[in-house]
Amino acid sequence: TWSDSHIKQIDGGRAIQLILDQNSGCGFASKRKYLFGHISMKIKLISGDSAGTMNSDTNTIRDELDFEFLGNRTGQPYTVQTNIYTHGKGDREQRVNLWFDPAADFHTYTIMWNHHHIVFYVDEVPIRVYKNNEAINIPYPKLQPMGVYSTLWEADDWATRGGLEKIDWSKAPFLAYYKDFDIEGCAVPGPTSCASNPRNWWEGTAYQALNAKEARRYRWVRLNHMIYDYCTDKSRYPVPPRECLAGI
Repeated sequence: TWSDSHIKQIDGGRAIQLILDQNSGCGFASKRKYLFGHISMKIKLISGDSAGTMNSDTNTIRDELDFEFLGNRTGQPYTVQTNIYTHGKGDREQRVNLWFDPAADFHTYTIMWNHHHIVFYVDEVPIRVYKNNEAINIPYPKLQPMGVYSTLWEADDWATRGGLEKIDWSKAPFLAYYKDFDIEGCAVPGPTSCASNPRNWWEGTAYQALNAKEARRYRWVRLNHMIYDYCTDKSRYPVPPRECLAGI
């Protein structure tokens, strides 16, 4: 999508390397947009001292489902931030410290998006659930198709510890790797009946709520690794947002 001089195809075109230096970051996008489905890719994040750098998988413009990797200082946990925009409104950030070193090897990051809920997964562990509560007039993204976008860019004004940690350009170039892209969903343009077809596998009974194993993992993440939840930030929201009260 920009600065193709900073993007390299490797492993015979089966993987992509993104490069960030003082000249530029870069980004790529899917050729098509999708309405509901299952999107995953394996990512190996920037190693070492990457404070201030940011990787984001951003699904389209203003219905948007974000994985954002906020960089770190050597020896400190890597933070992943998720955010959800519905009908043009975001500000639904949650942050989790990963329980492994995401720069040591590839890990799988997945978004499941169907008519019942949105689930963010890291290596099949759910780290966030956003339920469809349209029945009580809470917005849910279902009308706007979304593409898959990934970018690597300088964000040291806010990314690591709220901007306290700045990029150490002596460690540049910063490299991130992506492979095993898997997108299964209703491509747009395509058959108009696809998105409402209950026979799509991602709409099946098994994917309408977390199963018992996933629910245990989800509680474990929230109890042991969540470091920020907009729902409990009383400085921003003296009255919790309605979706928080409805159960996320």
